[in-house]
Amino acid sequence: MIILALDTCLSACSTALLRDDVVLARRVEVMARGHQERLAGLVAETLAEAGLAFSDLNRIAVTVGPGSFTGLRVGLAFAKGLGSALGLPVIGIGTLEAMAAALKTRPGLVAVALEAKRGQVYFQAFEQGQALTGPAGMNIDAAGALLIELSKTGLVTLVGSGVDHLGALTPGAEVISSDLVDPVHVALLAAGRGASPPRPLYLRAPDAKLPGGLDP
Repeated sequence: MIILALDTCLSACSTALLRDDVVLARRVEVMARGHQERLAGLVAETLAEAGLAFSDLNRIAVTVGPGSFTGLRVGLAFAKGLGSALGLPVIGIGTLEAMAAALKTRPGLVAVALEAKRGQVYFQAFEQGQALTGPAGMNIDAAGALLIELSKTGLVTLVGSGVDHLGALTPGAEVISSDLVDPVHVALLAAGRGASPPRPLYLRAPDAKLPGGLDP
């Protein structure tokens, strides 16, 4: 099975191609904006690097959030359009889950916390790749209380762009400040999933306002 994986949810535009569990090509370009303009070209370059054509693909994997509202919509729209054109299943993968998957061999608790602004983080806890909590947007105090409860015993690894808010609560934890999703793990997770229409994972209301300061 050949899987094309995409991520545009956070601070990079990323692609990967895997045949089963073998990485054929991987590209990660850090950018704060411009995902929409870069994604199609990056996909084409990734395919060329692997010596593959679109017709060689068997499924498409894409991150669905949480993350930048604009970014996740860019990736999701591209993946759905490509999947429709090629007649391929599109599998949605959460960003928190994908970040934790990169650390699933670590013992103990792995907690992912992404900066969500407004005094909040996107938070989810895992143990060896298995979710202990659902993905949630919560204020920092609530996330800290949950982290303390979950980390009473055993080793703790904190990863994400929001870990600075929580690191002081678990002084023995390993802290990995990161705002990147490895597209290889997006593909690996999608390999074992059944096909279902991917949906964006919004965990809080958007910052955008209508004229006059009204909520959309």
